[in-house]
Amino acid sequence: MQDVAALAGVSTATVSRALSGQGSVSPRTREKVLRAAQELKYIASPSASSLASGRMSTVGVVTPYISRWFFAEVLNGIEHVLQNARFDLVLYIDNDGRLFQSLPMKRRVDAVLFLTLPSDTPDVAGVASLGIPVGSLGVEIPGFSSVKIDDVGGAKLAVNHLLGLGHRRIGMVTLESASAFNFSTPQDRTDGYRQALRAAGIKVDPSLIVKGHSSIEGGREAATQLLGMANRPTALFVQSDEMAMGVLQTLRRVGLRCPEDISVIGFDNHELSSVFDLTTVAQPAFDQGAQLATFILNQVMEGASPQQAVLGTQLILRGTTAPPLP
Repeated sequence: MQDVAALAGVSTATVSRALSGQGSVSPRTREKVLRAAQELKYIASPSASSLASGRMSTVGVVTPYISRWFFAEVLNGIEHVLQNARFDLVLYIDNDGRLFQSLPMKRRVDAVLFLTLPSDTPDVAGVASLGIPVGSLGVEIPGFSSVKIDDVGGAKLAVNHLLGLGHRRIGMVTLESASAFNFSTPQDRTDGYRQALRAAGIKVDPSLIVKGHSSIEGGREAATQLLGMANRPTALFVQSDEMAMGVLQTLRRVGLRCPEDISVIGFDNHELSSVFDLTTVAQPAFDQGAQLATFILNQVMEGASPQQAVLGTQLILRGTTAPPLP
């Protein structure tokens, strides 16, 4: 840093402010410092920065999956915000809940974001005792920053679309995770389905609700069960796009047309949903991650209080829904 300061003709304190983006530095001076740093191939020492600021400039993220579309998009949003703030991301994969027993990120990060933390887990108290800002995805927990979507409202949006087309016998494939965590998403979307039907004066038929697993194969299995009914539904609300893709594959395999014989609507707006021409309810996965990271950085860098946000969903009309045949 002293070398950079000498070449730029400024103090080391000015170099620090110019490179960190914090403090008052004129654009002309900042440009001189950046050119000098580039010429000398100067890279700030993370350990020295942490000693000076009391921060590690690192955020831990705990996720059950990295390969599934939703979690990958959330992680992309988190990484985008952290990278712009010059924070590192340390990723912990936890799909069985054991990570909470050891909490290995303690003293290594400035904050931690949980993409895996239901509010009813007994480990919430342990997480809170870390003494650092904590963020949670999908559930509001007192004392934590959180970002979620309105899953109930999103499900209502899907079912009301089918009702508006004239469907009355509407089946549902629920999103059941193989994870050890008891996420509220499947129940919330099921509640939205039930509420929409009841508001339309339609009695909920339990035989039209089939459990699926969060995969294309899970959708294929659920569709096989529903299509084997003597009086099959005229439309299906599928709680994830990946399962809906499996449903569409099964319909083609058995010779049924979509949407002529049966309408299908998914949930997510997966990157492949347009390839399947799938009508769906879009949720902003990337934005959820970005917003959660923004909240946690506000706490780390500015001492802000925990913040909460509920993001909206949007109906995306494509080619898999239509009025039922007369």
